[in-house]
Amino acid sequence: MEPFDYSLKELSRRLHNGDTTVEELVRTSLKRIEEVDEQIGAFLHVDRDNALERAKELDQQLKNGEADADNVLFGLPMGIKDNMVTKGVRTTCASKILDNFVPVHDATVVEKLYDASTVMIGKLNMDEFAMGSSNENSGYKIVRNPWHLGHVPGGSSGGSAAAVAAGEVPFSLGSDTGGSIREPAAYCGVVGLKPTYGRVSRFGLVAFASSLDQIGPITRSVEDNAYVLQQIAGHDPRDSTSVGKEVPNYLEALTGDVKGLRIGVPKNYMGEGVSKGVRDRVWEALEVLKELGAKVEEVNLPHTKYGMTAYYVLASSEASSNLARFDGIRYGIRSEGENLIETYKQSREEGFGDEVKRRILLGTFALSAGFYDAYYLKAQKVRTLIKQDFEDLFLNYDLIIGPTSPTTAFQIGENVDDPLTMYANDVMTIPINMAGVPAISVPCGLSDGMPVGLQIIGRHFDEATIYRAAHAYEQAVNFKHAPQFKGGAHA
Repeated sequence: MEPFDYSLKELSRRLHNGDTTVEELVRTSLKRIEEVDEQIGAFLHVDRDNALERAKELDQQLKNGEADADNVLFGLPMGIKDNMVTKGVRTTCASKILDNFVPVHDATVVEKLYDASTVMIGKLNMDEFAMGSSNENSGYKIVRNPWHLGHVPGGSSGGSAAAVAAGEVPFSLGSDTGGSIREPAAYCGVVGLKPTYGRVSRFGLVAFASSLDQIGPITRSVEDNAYVLQQIAGHDPRDSTSVGKEVPNYLEALTGDVKGLRIGVPKNYMGEGVSKGVRDRVWEALEVLKELGAKVEEVNLPHTKYGMTAYYVLASSEASSNLARFDGIRYGIRSEGENLIETYKQSREEGFGDEVKRRILLGTFALSAGFYDAYYLKAQKVRTLIKQDFEDLFLNYDLIIGPTSPTTAFQIGENVDDPLTMYANDVMTIPINMAGVPAISVPCGLSDGMPVGLQIIGRHFDEATIYRAAHAYEQAVNFKHAPQFKGGAHA
């Protein structure tokens, strides 16, 4: 068994029993990255020296009896998506325009993981500024799916999901604006949670669309996911959208008991556009939950069909505003022009990739005089209707379940020149961000040899019930994770 095939709890037990050391775990992670990441492309920066130095400090704490045995995350290696700032460690958002940006502080989630005595191995690849569904939009290199190197890992947190699936780190953090944690988790056969908006601080997350962005964990199991969320959740006064709501003990929800849970299955999540293989695996998963005692009924989310259109107006509008700060003057790379305006133009022309430029243009248009009411304001009204749809269903149901994505991971290059088809891959995940509710993706089998994701959606701040159902299903089916990646493409 490879070291990172163990659960986080098992790794912690091995550390405290003296079966391994923090340095050994860190060196295992670094060795694994050296072996496979040239092909996977999950890491943009490996912070080798600092990781080893921190590992030695933590081993000394273990030796001195200063390590808290109840802290499951103590000494564990992890990766951070490269849109979360890390003090003294380059943060690029996978964009050339931030190629030389070194932050002077840590994001709140990074601080919280450091407080738990974890070890950051490095920064993970992503679609540039989190704009994409395939991780083909990175300004540096494509990320490949460990299940098959010819397929995408999903985006924008493709590096975060691929690194966990390939056994490079036992867990990672991603960010989710319209499905960017859940979709790559589904494509790579791992577990990814988008918490309720406001549950996890966004302080230090480089903003794409501020009203939609949320940070969450990517792990190999539901229990591991709960441990990580337990650490990073909570109110942060530095984030004005952070909610001061008590964080429950998520581990207490992992009872394996789903008897009496009321589950709604949206008809429009299981209809046209969803591949037969994905639909079959999801229905099989629902049958498992029914056998465990849950009640399953078909329901309607009538305004979901408008979600994708409204999302791309709203997200692009917010991106247009948020990315205005990257002008070649205050941050990152500067291209010298004949005057200030030409410096702005050339810096952005050379620094931003095509997808980022496309969304800035769309957002600027939607916010411009004469079009604001027709596009942005109308999209906000649609968002309210989508949120109301979820609230109405949650009056009678505990959870809503469907596919994470309508298909399994597609081939690299298959949709890169067709933005509308690429955007359609997020049709199942976008409404969750629009409503601000939490959702998880857990593996539910294979279709044509590639993983299928089961999406479990809950009420605002009810991640515990999501974990309860996800864990019960996971324990019942015992999904096998990615075949041990040795290099080359999997058949």
